[in-house]
Amino acid sequence: MKAALLRSSKQPLTLEEVSRPAPGDQDVLIQVEACGVCHSDVHLADADWPQLAAAMQLPAILGHEIAGRVVERGQAVCDVHIGERVGVPWLYWTCGECELCREGHENLCARQKITGVAVHGGFAEFIRAPASHVVKIPEGLAALEAAPLCCAGVTVYRALQQARISPGQRLAVFGIGGLGHLAVQMGRELGAEVIAVDVSQEKLDLALSLGARRGLDASLVNAAKELRAQGGVHLALVTSAARAAYDSAFYSLRPTGTLLVVGLPAENLSFPPLLMAAGEISIRASAVGTRQDLRAVLAMAAAGKIRCQTTAHPLEEVNAVLDGLRQGKITGRAVLTGG
Repeated sequence: MKAALLRSSKQPLTLEEVSRPAPGDQDVLIQVEACGVCHSDVHLADADWPQLAAAMQLPAILGHEIAGRVVERGQAVCDVHIGERVGVPWLYWTCGECELCREGHENLCARQKITGVAVHGGFAEFIRAPASHVVKIPEGLAALEAAPLCCAGVTVYRALQQARISPGQRLAVFGIGGLGHLAVQMGRELGAEVIAVDVSQEKLDLALSLGARRGLDASLVNAAKELRAQGGVHLALVTSAARAAYDSAFYSLRPTGTLLVVGLPAENLSFPPLLMAAGEISIRASAVGTRQDLRAVLAMAAAGKIRCQTTAHPLEEVNAVLDGLRQGKITGRAVLTGG
């Protein structure tokens, strides 16, 4: 099969012919119809995250936002059928036995396997996956739109659900990219007053068209000062990987506000403890989502409540897409199609 391989960090991926995987007894083989390209793929390709770089074995096939059709299944598979459309997310496999899994936090399973890290991902024509962990895609939801929901969609969904946002609260979304434009729509559906913050007017225009009440160009105004002048925000969700976005988001919060950590800068973040205490500020992080979260997101999309803005690219353009993400030039979500 055709696949894009990462053979060395900080180097372009190479398009090669590799052996097609065979499903084990508990697995399904999926023909990849669409695979979203996430900023995490950039971090993995560039070895920005030492913790995950140590878990990768090169050559690796990246890609963890996968939608496709089952073409083979193992002998012990009963609940997933040939021809069904399924998604494969960041969480490739979890043990189901540890304390966190039993508590409903399988996304924090210490034994988890990550798609495109511990196992080969979706920048290929086919992927093997455990039948227990694929999620069925609702009828009527195109693979092009479903694929990015397996990471971008479920990540912001879980962050907002964990924050328990209430109707009428002010939600600032910092970074209107693949995750941010979905966060705008989810915040709108939850009844929040959404303010979009970015340095691109094109992305701010997209946010306004998706239901944001206001857009702030952080390259032209002090976003934190502007938001504090309006009383501050209850929630600041940062999808950007820029530390400057976190600095601005922190100072935009009202007392009792919550900073939601979703975007992952390569460097550490730092906030003044005195101001955190004085304003009773909360900082909450979110790690992708569970299978239950993903089913909820796919159902929202199938019902037309959210829609991922996508651009399709053949697998041969994977390096151009990764470069576009590095340069902040991708609006919505870039998706590789056709394997």
